[in-house]
Amino acid sequence: MNIIKIAILLLMMTSNSTFAKILYDFSSKNSVRDWYVVDDGVMGGRSKGNFYLNKEGHGVFLGNVSLDNYGGFSSIRCDLKKIKVDGYQYVVIEVKGDNKSYQFRLSSSYFDRYVYTSKFFAKNEWQKIRIPLNSLEPRFRGRRLDLPNFNRKAISGIGILVGNKTEEDFILKIKSIYLE
Repeated sequence: MNIIKIAILLLMMTSNSTFAKILYDFSSKNSVRDWYVVDDGVMGGRSKGNFYLNKEGHGVFLGNVSLDNYGGFSSIRCDLKKIKVDGYQYVVIEVKGDNKSYQFRLSSSYFDRYVYTSKFFAKNEWQKIRIPLNSLEPRFRGRRLDLPNFNRKAISGIGILVGNKTEEDFILKIKSIYLE
């Protein structure tokens, strides 16, 4: 058997769960135009978020959360082409934060009005946050829905939200987001 046939056979026998699937790698992009900011201004709030790519190749999400006018959150979102998640157990985000809590958000369909979420704490140092896909809870406007945790076959969007029920400045640097 030649070397090419052996390599193909080995690839076919290996589960894709052993390989990471990049959802977004900021160092390989030259912009963050795929991302958009959604603040509480959509409901009259006064929070203000911004998102840009720094010279080190990290996505930088920063701003201020205000509780004025019943506000209290800022978020970033990225719509993805449908990505199959079969064989993957975790979503991993590489971040450096400001010692605050954030929420990772995942959409399974463009047509769903709700998202699947998990809180994480972003230390003021680079870290990899591993979130089990089946631990992501369905939520709509901050409320837990009476639906099962994430058990879908695909992802159509990702995002991060800050909303700790306090007025605060925030900054979160992101290297990459991937499945493993």
